[in-house]
Amino acid sequence: MTGGKYVVGPYRGLFDGPGVKGFVLAGFFGRMPMSMLGIGIILLITALTDSYAVAGAVAATTNLAFAIAAPLSGRLVDRFGQARVIVPFALVNALALGGLMLCARLGLPEWVLYAAGLLVGATSLSLGSMVRARWSALHAGSGRLHTAFAFESVADEVIFVTGPALVTVLATAINPYAGLLVALVSMLGGSLALAAQRRTQPPVQPVRGGGGGTPILIPGIALLSCVYLALGAVFGSVDLITVAFAEEEGVKSAAGFLLAAFAGGSMVSGLWFGSRHWRISLRGRFVRALGVFAVGLLPIVFIGDAKVMAVALFVAGLAISPTLITGFSLTERLVPSSLLTEGMAWISTSIGLGVSIGAWAGGRLTETFGASNAYGFALAAAAVAVVVGVGGSSLLRIPDVASPAER
Repeated sequence: MTGGKYVVGPYRGLFDGPGVKGFVLAGFFGRMPMSMLGIGIILLITALTDSYAVAGAVAATTNLAFAIAAPLSGRLVDRFGQARVIVPFALVNALALGGLMLCARLGLPEWVLYAAGLLVGATSLSLGSMVRARWSALHAGSGRLHTAFAFESVADEVIFVTGPALVTVLATAINPYAGLLVALVSMLGGSLALAAQRRTQPPVQPVRGGGGGTPILIPGIALLSCVYLALGAVFGSVDLITVAFAEEEGVKSAAGFLLAAFAGGSMVSGLWFGSRHWRISLRGRFVRALGVFAVGLLPIVFIGDAKVMAVALFVAGLAISPTLITGFSLTERLVPSSLLTEGMAWISTSIGLGVSIGAWAGGRLTETFGASNAYGFALAAAAVAVVVGVGGSSLLRIPDVASPAER
């Protein structure tokens, strides 16, 4: 009981400010599709074409388009404000996703599916970055920012716990299109609700001398982007390979629950991680979390039973949230306030690009070597993330002045 109070205590009062609950809920539902689109597209296209390679390629195209467009939309948000950007993007995204489902239903050529996936990805907004920017505006200079970022990482993992399971059940038990339809409604409703809440919208910051460049040119942000590119490849490959693994084991409908176990480990660790006041530096926390993640992935290469795999994925996921929390906290320290949304979008875009690579590679390797052997790619990608992150960690040194994210 005392331990529970210790974990929950730091989160008390976090949502008491005016409008806070509103933007948290809107952001949560608006970004639900981030865990549903990939597996939803894979389930739909494999149901229609029986090809994991095509399904993985379309999912990869969608994620690649998001990866390229997210920093650009982030820059628009920094220049014009969230509301003026969210509304048109959300409307076009809804039309694009509806078009992708229609193209799949009509059996149009593969290139049409890729074109539709491209438009879906290009118009998908990084709502997580926008919500974190609102937290930064509310708690700049306060120790609560670390807790707020931790909460958002936990919220992300709740999404990744519930989203894949939900879309899998809907697609396999009801209709192949049902999961993507729910994702569309959630995205549109949440996005428009977030845009309507202007009271908590961060003010547009004037660009000062030397602050008009792109955050990716900041060495620390470039390093973080490379690390998250490799981590994204882990996430994308695990998503696709796990679907195939579940089918090989004769329990395809359990694929979403296996992926939920992966995210569930991250959710639990994120809640604990955000409740603590750390003496170790952000940089130290970051490289340690990377190492733990790579080691935690090792067992999944050797497992051939779905129930054991669920446990292994849960354990492997324990290091995800700490890595993401520290990455966003480092970004908040390294990027000028006038470029904050774009800076955070670079983290999301790197993950998205990595997911596209992982989905493509996972599909090819699964069809060639089988799902269990294809998990080796995820382990290799995690190892790359560790090598890059540890090798370049000197670029993540931040000023000695105390920061909310550092406390």
